[in-house]
Amino acid sequence: MIRRVKTRLQVQVKRKSTDPEPLTINDVHYTSSLDAFRKIVEDEGFAGLYSGINGSLLGVSSTNFAYFYWYSVVRSLYISSQTVPKSPGTIMELSLGAVAGAVAQIFTIPVSVVTTRQQTQPKGDKKGLLDTGREVVDSDDGWPGLWRGLKASLVLVVNPAITYGAYQRLREILFPGKTNLRPWESFFLGAASKALATAVTQPLIVAKVGLQSRPPPARQGKPFKSFIEVMLYIIEHEGPLALFKGLAPQITKGILVQGLLMMTKERFRNTQLQKAAAVATAQVNKALPVLSK
Repeated sequence: MIRRVKTRLQVQVKRKSTDPEPLTINDVHYTSSLDAFRKIVEDEGFAGLYSGINGSLLGVSSTNFAYFYWYSVVRSLYISSQTVPKSPGTIMELSLGAVAGAVAQIFTIPVSVVTTRQQTQPKGDKKGLLDTGREVVDSDDGWPGLWRGLKASLVLVVNPAITYGAYQRLREILFPGKTNLRPWESFFLGAASKALATAVTQPLIVAKVGLQSRPPPARQGKPFKSFIEVMLYIIEHEGPLALFKGLAPQITKGILVQGLLMMTKERFRNTQLQKAAAVATAQVNKALPVLSK
């Protein structure tokens, strides 16, 4: 639901009175996230908020599976390449994660392309997952069209690294010397770090959506060739600040996911530390009677 609103906001370009053709697929212009939500419901009903949900679910599951699979592969290769096998440090973990994310994108981006197309289709031109995929393949791009936005996606693998770095920095500033964080503290740090990372990478996110959606009528069916071209098109018609459109729902989505993720991670970490401490205490207590003899 949030993703549909976010995508609609990110592909729209405000039309000027002097423009001969609509600049976006949909003539409806949204002034805010709430306005987009209201107009989508009025035009398509509540079901319209879930357009492309099958592709979204398939995309999330396949991306997560591919990421963790390739992460385990590259991590195992890294450890086995060491003279003395040892766990990688924080910087190396982030690097391995970026490599795994990049490889995963190569295999899963076709689902993202099809889902974005579905979520930006006008009311009278709705198509299913397979039909939308066939539309992409039958376009001028051919099969490579299923990998549109790949370069932007590869650059966006830095987003988790920025998130993690911001999380650690904010933790040092706001909770110096504190080992165990409360749930609300973990949630706040996760949400704040994701918001910062999203704000930094938002122009690329907007450009990626523009690449993957259907070309606007003003371009007469001519697709964008690169994310730089998308950015220049947006700046030309709306100004540089338009590169951050859809930021509110993008951050809202990230805050909910990342905040809950970090809260769960810290909770699990604290539980594991408590268990380890309990085991160590039990072993010491067991050894004391023997030492006292």
